[in-house]
Amino acid sequence: MRRSGLHRQHGKQGAGGGGGGAKGIYTKLTIAVVVLLICTLSLLFSATIGGNRGSLEPSEINAEELWESAKSSGWRPSSAPRSDWPSPPRETNGYLRVRCNGGLNQQRSAICNAVLAARIMNAILVLPELDANSFWHDESGFQGIYDVEHFIQTLKYDVQIVESIPEIRQNGKTKKIKGYQLRPPRDAPIEWYTTVALKKMQEHGAIYLTPFSHRLAEEIDNPEYQRLRCRVNYHALRFKPNIMQLSESIVDKLRAQGHFMSIHLRFEMDMLAFAGCVDIFNLEEQSILKKYRKENFAEKRLVYKERRAIGKCPLTPEEVGLILHAMGFDNSTRIYLAAGELFGGERFMKPFRDLFPRLENHSSVDSSEELVTNTQGLLGSAVDYMVCLLSDIFMPTYDGPSNFANNLLGHRLYYGFRTTIRPDRKALAPIFIDRENGQTAGFEEAVRRVMLKTNFGGPHKRVSPESFYTNSWPECFCQVSPKNPADKCPPDNVLEVLDSRLENKVTSDPETLAEKNSTSRTER
Repeated sequence: MRRSGLHRQHGKQGAGGGGGGAKGIYTKLTIAVVVLLICTLSLLFSATIGGNRGSLEPSEINAEELWESAKSSGWRPSSAPRSDWPSPPRETNGYLRVRCNGGLNQQRSAICNAVLAARIMNAILVLPELDANSFWHDESGFQGIYDVEHFIQTLKYDVQIVESIPEIRQNGKTKKIKGYQLRPPRDAPIEWYTTVALKKMQEHGAIYLTPFSHRLAEEIDNPEYQRLRCRVNYHALRFKPNIMQLSESIVDKLRAQGHFMSIHLRFEMDMLAFAGCVDIFNLEEQSILKKYRKENFAEKRLVYKERRAIGKCPLTPEEVGLILHAMGFDNSTRIYLAAGELFGGERFMKPFRDLFPRLENHSSVDSSEELVTNTQGLLGSAVDYMVCLLSDIFMPTYDGPSNFANNLLGHRLYYGFRTTIRPDRKALAPIFIDRENGQTAGFEEAVRRVMLKTNFGGPHKRVSPESFYTNSWPECFCQVSPKNPADKCPPDNVLEVLDSRLENKVTSDPETLAEKNSTSRTER
């Protein structure tokens, strides 16, 4: 109809032109071109709108694909130096002692910062002290958790490390060097270490930094310094052989029956009290949480409904189960739970267990005496860390101030872009609130739509407040054929080069060579 109408109109225009002929043909051709152009633009516009609309529609999540690692896009982990990196000089400015406070993973980040601080100040690092944690009441210390020899050897190109400050002899008397105690500012810049801290070290021969948690800025505009942190975190800090063997044994038993995922279920008293999420509990439990908060955290007005609405509360076990179910995981999924004592007991776990009955923890998989006697201490935390690192999928339920989850996310990224499921609590909160208010229609579709927008473990840009320890891309990754030369992988013989430099420094220093020869004679 439209086309014949246009033709009739064109015919009239042509007739009204007073002569038809060439002029009429020209007019018709012009109008035909205009119509063709309009149609073309209309089709393009429709395709664009259709394409945009299609991108807004949720796609299905293929749960089976998530058991495989995320796509690397040609990136691979690499924390070796890529520019001139001289080995530590023999002459130093003194000794650096630190006391790492907090739990196992907060201490882990602090150890990385201590090594970097020692490098920055040209100091000899004394083996870091691990706080006898007030929560775990565990006094294992560095030697009880980590492989000390491996730690020192791995970092020999970066810093000198000793287990204790040696005694010195003055005027025929043996004297201990007392480190000058300093309290570093939180997230202190490098300049604080090269001025305030260094001055005291040069004055006293040693400094003692305590407490030492989050005491060095994370974002540093020096890729080599950031790569040193990665060398410490992902290569030097290796748990003791007994912990590694225990962890691998648990993983082998879990994997003997197929894939398994690990979940850090952070539904524990300290985190619930910290977040101010108490209203879902009975009056007695609320009283316990409020008391814990008053004793351990700064006073702050926290309204549960407001906190919940913006995703500031840890996910409940039931919410975790509902997310996984919406993503397509079924009740045959084997799940390893890394958690302390869950607050609220079985009534909060039952809905989760009903959806996913194949739940395990380190005690249920391995009931060895070593774990039974230290299930809540640093050993238990170290085993949980390794099992979560090696699992096919890892899911943190509260990755805000959780050092355990943040370190694991970073380690799994470095370990080969292993799949992680990171729920966006803020985006999910209104969906769960609607469900609690009886609006269940389209619930699973809404959950999938949110989860499709999350990163499942592939390389991605670090955006504040994401921590460097959560995402060390791109500093600690490289490409064989990069677009940016700065991303090019170092040569395969980089360790041989560093070894050669270190050996040359030893042979060119008579005093060092004499010490080395003396040591080798003693060993023989």
